[in-house]
Amino acid sequence: MISSNLQKIYQDIEENCKLSGRKTNEIILIGASKAQKIESIKEAYESGLTHFGENYLQEAEEKIENLSKDLVWHYIGSIQSRKAKRIAEIFDWVHTVDSVKVAMKLNNARPKSRGFLNVCLQINIDNEESKSGLDLKEIDSFIEQTKTLENLKVRGLMVIPKPRENLGEQKEVFRMVKNIFLALNEKGNNFDTLSMGMSSDYAAAIQEGATMVRVGTGIFGPRK
Repeated sequence: MISSNLQKIYQDIEENCKLSGRKTNEIILIGASKAQKIESIKEAYESGLTHFGENYLQEAEEKIENLSKDLVWHYIGSIQSRKAKRIAEIFDWVHTVDSVKVAMKLNNARPKSRGFLNVCLQINIDNEESKSGLDLKEIDSFIEQTKTLENLKVRGLMVIPKPRENLGEQKEVFRMVKNIFLALNEKGNNFDTLSMGMSSDYAAAIQEGATMVRVGTGIFGPRK
């Protein structure tokens, strides 16, 4: 099942790249593997998937320890300050940075031997009280306060918009994020990553410039 699901998603990615004049190698597919068994992740890896996203540190530690060292691990869950140290030690990417305090903790805990920790700034594009993320007016200040953190490399933005009813509405919000991304780069930032789009809306995200999509159910099926 996982292999055929991946094949379908890769076809979708190719089709949506064609629609938007993009190349498929511009898109990284991340398997959102929260609550998935190690065997399922192995099956996805054997089918060609190398990037995986985890929401919970304790669950991720076991997987990272027991799976191939070729895998790239992305932390995509909310960050508790007390767990930032361990997250910085074992992950390759963190997509959910939304406070200077957390950024500093990640920076201070990152082992020099592992090189930069790649991070994305999570922005709260819909101003939802229930969701984490920087308010749009906080982004410039955040970048200014964290630009001297030598163990972090801010790569771009991550968003989780509230669900939209149709492709047009989905594209509209992702286009807004892309415009924010472009405006930030016009100010001298060298961002190259837009982490946006999940199982229900990755097609729209790709058409509007996503470079990473985080797909769980579409790969692994509904969580049991």
